[in-house]
Amino acid sequence: MNSNEPVRYKVAEAARLAGVSASTLRLWESQGLVVPSRSETGHRQYSAEDVARLKRISWFRAERGLNPAAIREALETEDPPASADGGEPAVLSGIGRKLRSLRHAAGKTLEQVAAEMGMTSSTLSTLERTSQGVSFKTLHDLADYYGTTVSRLSGEEREDVPALIRSGEWRAWPETTPGVTVQLLAEGKTMMDCHRFVLAPGAASDGAYRHDGEEFIHVLSGRLELVLDSDQFFDLSPGDSLYFESRRYHSWRNRHDGETILLWINTPPTF
Repeated sequence: MNSNEPVRYKVAEAARLAGVSASTLRLWESQGLVVPSRSETGHRQYSAEDVARLKRISWFRAERGLNPAAIREALETEDPPASADGGEPAVLSGIGRKLRSLRHAAGKTLEQVAAEMGMTSSTLSTLERTSQGVSFKTLHDLADYYGTTVSRLSGEEREDVPALIRSGEWRAWPETTPGVTVQLLAEGKTMMDCHRFVLAPGAASDGAYRHDGEEFIHVLSGRLELVLDSDQFFDLSPGDSLYFESRRYHSWRNRHDGETILLWINTPPTF
């Protein structure tokens, strides 16, 4: 395993760290208290943040005697959540923190936003805590719901950013979607979103989305399937380029058995 990859715990390991049984973890999942990710073979995988949440759930149940609904409310009002070692609270990460701030500014509860977005409140809670756990389409739709863009949420419009970014020194978005890495080729208040997408095998948008502007894709390596308006299919190979209006519904997936790497530009920066 790459030493830079986040630690993932199996059910038995996460249960032991939280001091409960594996069946209790499955019960909490059915109650919407925690949403672990899944491996390619469908097995539950718990992150360090998930384990920290499990410990808080266990504490609320044992020490305060709270029921599942009360535990969900207590976890929601914690700002920020507990750290993975059960000690002092950790800082909410990037995009998730900003989404939570936008929700609070709008005077909305997790349940209200989740219902309006067609997702579960536990999934939204996981995103706000960890900046992970949703599809690329869902992330875009949430940004649109709050009247912003994914690029702004990622912090691309920072001040005093260098005009020159050396190869391999790209800053990346938090990995909200498994298998999708977005690296920033330019930052600041630009007229273009300039990104380098690295897609793991099978990575996809998981649905179509659209926004204002125009965009350009150039395939550096691998193979990408892109669909416009649900009926125009493009199979792009290394060296291929595609230019289209962003207001057309578009979805995509990596059709290569290895990584697919793309140069992806939006203008104006509306993604």
